[in-house]
Amino acid sequence: MRTPVFCVLLASPAVGLVGQEFPSDGFQPLANGRDLAGWHGERSVSPYEKDRMTEEQRRAFLAEGARSVAEHWRVENGEIVNDGHGAFLTTDREFGDAIFELEYRTVAKADSGIYLRGCPQVQIWDYTEEGGKWPLGADKGSGALWNNKVHERFPPRRCDKPFGEWNKLWICQVGEITWVKLNDAWTVRGVRMENYWDRSRPLPRTGPLQLQTHGGEIRFRNLRVRELDGPTANRLLAQVDAAAFEPIFDGTSFSGWTGAVDSYEIVAGAVRCKPGKGGNVFTEKVYDDFTVRLEFRLPPGGNNGLAIRYPGEGTPAYTGIELQVLDNTAPQYAHLKPWQYHGSAYGLAPAHRGYLRPVGEWNFQQVTVEGSHVTVVLNGSEILAADLAGLESKLDGHVGKDRRAGHFGFCGHGDPVEFRNIRMHLGERAPK
Repeated sequence: MRTPVFCVLLASPAVGLVGQEFPSDGFQPLANGRDLAGWHGERSVSPYEKDRMTEEQRRAFLAEGARSVAEHWRVENGEIVNDGHGAFLTTDREFGDAIFELEYRTVAKADSGIYLRGCPQVQIWDYTEEGGKWPLGADKGSGALWNNKVHERFPPRRCDKPFGEWNKLWICQVGEITWVKLNDAWTVRGVRMENYWDRSRPLPRTGPLQLQTHGGEIRFRNLRVRELDGPTANRLLAQVDAAAFEPIFDGTSFSGWTGAVDSYEIVAGAVRCKPGKGGNVFTEKVYDDFTVRLEFRLPPGGNNGLAIRYPGEGTPAYTGIELQVLDNTAPQYAHLKPWQYHGSAYGLAPAHRGYLRPVGEWNFQQVTVEGSHVTVVLNGSEILAADLAGLESKLDGHVGKDRRAGHFGFCGHGDPVEFRNIRMHLGERAPK
């Protein structure tokens, strides 16, 4: 099965980096250099366990962390210092898409890391044979996603500086997609960071930055953050392997498209379903396996869908496959079936919820269809990964769920949902 594009960026040093432009301004300090204001202590615990805590349990948890920080953490000459023990230093604030910068200096036998959204981790450790962790991969160096099991977990080369020198760490995360530079060399390039706490789920949408420590003294300084708004995050996702995608909508006409085009309009480069209208607009070409990228914007209560392998007649949810496009927050949709929410394969497989941008903002979505496998990555987070072959549809008369080729398009349901920047990876395409 072909791996989704977001997960193959390390195949070549040039892949995914050509034209990649990360913000270099707008950074704010995460530490004041005098004390630990803005930080607190937490022992290692999953965000799901924290969510289940009662108020009394949460107070006790934070009090435990405060005692540990007082014993093991301090600020010295503008540097945050840990003695190799105790709770993790944790930001009071939670972050979503962001770029982090920091410097660290450590000693032999130390083992540390940077938790993103409360999840492990960008690895920091003793890379020498004397450190005793070569069997775990320490010989390959710091700066990578060591807790990954499926996606890349080791850096392409060791970039650590000798003990006693300061290392510079740069981390960008959009959804689950992570980039890391250690001492200005790439150690992670657009790799999905897996959710250590529950690998069946995407990473939490937001969470704190945590400084992990055990085994030896480590010092941190010059900690900064640059939070990323939706348009910037979408741009960074679109730049990943951009050369592999070609536009299938020109932004000005319905050239190459057919179906209920009179029910749609083109506004500012986007195709939009007319209010109160509906029907299916779809490509003239037929595709079997493909990866499509697009941006979409939902009005309040907006409802539409992506037609996958549509034969050109009937309702795509029955004659092909429909991937739901929906405002999950709308009151009228509070009690739908799990397979009716955004990103779900309608009638077949439910998507994870909670990863849409606020209503009225543009979302970035990538869909990979290969054989019977469908993967949906929303704003950088994988919300659906399903093999439809063995699934029984909840829809009576769903004759198209096992189709292997068809048109791609949009399923209008009367709401002015908009789509733009529609691009497809054309490496594998069915004959016309």
